[in-house]
This record gives sequence, C-alpha cells and structure tokens, in this order.
Amino acid sequence: MAAGIAVLVPGGSGQLGAELAARAGAGQDIRAASRAELDLTQAGAVIEAVTALAEQATRDGRLPIVINAAAYTAVDAAETDQDRAFAVNADGPRVLAAACSSHGVPLVHVSTDYVFPGDGERPYEVDDRVEPRSVYGLTKLAGEDAVLGSGAQAWVVRTSWVYGAHGTNFVRTMIRLAGERDTVSVVDDQRGSPTWTGDLARGLFELAGRITAGDPPKQRLLHCTGGGETTWFGLARAVFEELGTDPDRVRPAKTADVPRPARRPAYSVLSNDSWRSAGLAALPDWRPALTAAFGELNP
Repeated sequence: MAAGIAVLVPGGSGQLGAELAARAGAGQDIRAASRAELDLTQAGAVIEAVTALAEQATRDGRLPIVINAAAYTAVDAAETDQDRAFAVNADGPRVLAAACSSHGVPLVHVSTDYVFPGDGERPYEVDDRVEPRSVYGLTKLAGEDAVLGSGAQAWVVRTSWVYGAHGTNFVRTMIRLAGERDTVSVVDDQRGSPTWTGDLARGLFELAGRITAGDPPKQRLLHCTGGGETTWFGLARAVFEELGTDPDRVRPAKTADVPRPARRPAYSVLSNDSWRSAGLAALPDWRPALTAAFGELNP
C-alpha cells in the first residue's frame, strides 16, 4: 500500500478491525475506532469523524480512506433485535457513505455471503440474485444498497466465514471446545469458504492502496474470501488437526438437528473472480491459511 495514507476504520475493536489495525504498515496513519469511540448509529459522530479524517489528512499531506469493519453480527439476535441491526448495518453505512461523499473520501464497506439465498450449487458471482433468508442478511443487503447508491466513491467487499485472533469466531470456539469436551458435534451440510482475517486485511489494504493511488477497480462490488471450500464439520476437523488432537473427536451433525433462530445458508461459497479480475491478489486456500493463522491464534 502506498505511503501517505490516512485510514479510518469504524469497528476497529472487532475481529477484522483489530486485524487491520495490527497490520497497518509504514507510512499508514490508521485510526481503528471502537464502537465506544465511533458508534455508527450516531449520525453526528459519524459526520464529525469523517470530517476530522479529511481535514487531518489534508494537513498531513496524506490521502484519506475509510474501511468500514463495523457491523451488527449477532445473526440469531438480529431476528428479534431488528431495529438495532438495521441501525448498525444499514442506517449507519448510509450516513457514513454520505459523509464520505461530501468530503471526497473513498469508502470500502465490508459485507457478507448472507445476502444470498444459500441454495446455490456453484460459487456465487457478484451479480447473482440476492435474496437474504435472515434479518441479518437483509440488513447487510440494505447497507450495500445504501453505500453503492450514495454517490460516494465506494466499494463493497463481500466475504464469508471470517475468523482470526481477535473477537469471537468459530475457529476460536473449536479451540476452546477441544480442551473442554471429549467430542464435538458440528454441522456437515453447510458449505463455505473460511477466511482468515490476516489474509482479508492484507487484501483490503491492497484494494485501499489501489484506490488511493488513483487506480481503482471499475467493479464496485467484489468478493474476497479464502480459496476453496469446506463444511463447518471439515473446518472443525482441520482445527483439531492443527491442535495435534484426534479429528475424529468431531462428529457430523445436520442443520435440522441444531435449530437456530436465524436460517443459515446451506451453500455460501463466493466466487473470487471479481477480485482477481480487478487485478487484486487472490487470498490463499483456506487450509494452508488456517495453518498460518495458528501461529497467531496462540491456542
């Protein structure tokens, strides 16, 4: 990423935001703002933060950009906490994008595989039919529409099955359960592409670098995930392998056996063709990425 960049990261204390902060390079002035520091549901605070970013970048001779990692990600809770979910995932990005448009600040907004119906049989392309089956997915799609329709210089990056060293996620949960239980039951009828935040952060910084260098992708909607695909069961077994314990301790289960308030996509693999076509480096395959991630997960 080019030197002289000023980056504002709403959601800076979440698993992706914290990773972005940790991987900021030389010459990058990054402000990873936690929800306490920047709540996207507070329009005045959002406008003030983007204004401050633009003004400070001008004073410092830097190029400003916003990478929005803030989101309401409690998928099940969103089914009954709809107002809050829409406020964070749709209304907040709308205000953020408008503020960015007003100050000429580019915006990269992170979205999700949950905007798709989850009944596909091949990796979803960026222009495939969207049809969320959960409140969470509906709110994220509304956020995408708000950002792309704002008039801002904005890009939406969909990703999936994100895990990393920060926050709560599936991989960290499996590490914990491996030390607490003899066996663990995990669904084997949901497929996706695990994405390590370390790889995703590098990809987002590469995109931000292209944008601020004046060579942005023409495509405003992109997919960026780890390569390949597996099931939650397959991922759990891989985690146990990395721990050096018997992967047969992970037992297969069906989604119907573990009902949840929000419907999960049965198939949520995203095609990364849009990312590669934009000239951006494809993320590594999910399995070697998991091995690399374990050096930082500190199980």
